Amino acid sequence: MEWTELLQKAINYMEAHLLEDVNYEDVAHYLHMLNYNFHRTFSFMAGMTANEYIRNRRLSLAGQELQESNAKVIDVALKFGYDTPESFTKAFTRFHGVAPKYAKQRGTELCLFNPLVIKISMEGGKSMDYRIEEAEKLVFLALVRAFRNESINEQGNREIPDFWTECHKNNLVEPLRELRPEGKKDLFGLGTPTKNGESTFDYGIGIKLDQDTKPFKEETVRTNGYKFWEVPACTYVVLKCFGQDGDCISQMWSRFYKEFLPQTGYEMMDACDFEIYPEQGEPGLFAELWIPIRKKA
Repeated sequence: MEWTELLQKAINYMEAHLLEDVNYEDVAHYLHMLNYNFHRTFSFMAGMTANEYIRNRRLSLAGQELQESNAKVIDVALKFGYDTPESFTKAFTRFHGVAPKYAKQRGTELCLFNPLVIKISMEGGKSMDYRIEEAEKLVFLALVRAFRNESINEQGNREIPDFWTECHKNNLVEPLRELRPEGKKDLFGLGTPTKNGESTFDYGIGIKLDQDTKPFKEETVRTNGYKFWEVPACTYVVLKCFGQDGDCISQMWSRFYKEFLPQTGYEMMDACDFEIYPEQGEPGLFAELWIPIRKKA
């Protein structure tokens, strides 16, 4: 199924179940996708997470109902999935800029959030550099932590950047880099999809293990909290991310879904993707993004 069809099906499903207890996991199940893959695909294509879309649509409709009817605030809160008037008031005020009670007053400005509609538009017209790499099995030594699927592209979420900061602050990254020779001290950010039904994914910060890695004791690194991470042989598309921070990676993921996949005949695989943060890179290069792909059947 093409991404445009998939997204429209997702939106249609969410719109039909707005007044039910529905979230991105239910939509993923409906589309027969892994939770992680659906969440990431939708968020990069739509510019928001599916849960944010559901929440914004509910609050928009709640505002209309309060303004156009005699419904009580508590009844509207329950109708749109809020257990208490307090939680509804907090969310409503953050979204609309006014408390629910004021929405009933004529002249009060409210925020309208319409349903997304997927349209075919002209894309491209600018170059997108990429290369295809065939990689043998890779082995990494990494610091690994589980993160909620929702943390990807969640507004204001800094869980993964904070993980990097924490690891540097606690001097957990430099011992890894010391195992690599000068000029080959690249760091890797590793991400792996979850199994069906799981709500978290693993993300690791590490180094590649190969013939250039200095000898070390496995027992010692395991005791210090490092883990071995194996990645089977795979085909990757490699995309260069130029910028000052992680925003350029998010932008490149978006271009991967919107430009690369529709035009090249490839599809993404359910396998480990990773970022390479080079010790010595070309000017302005923040990271290389390696995404596992295969030709469509």
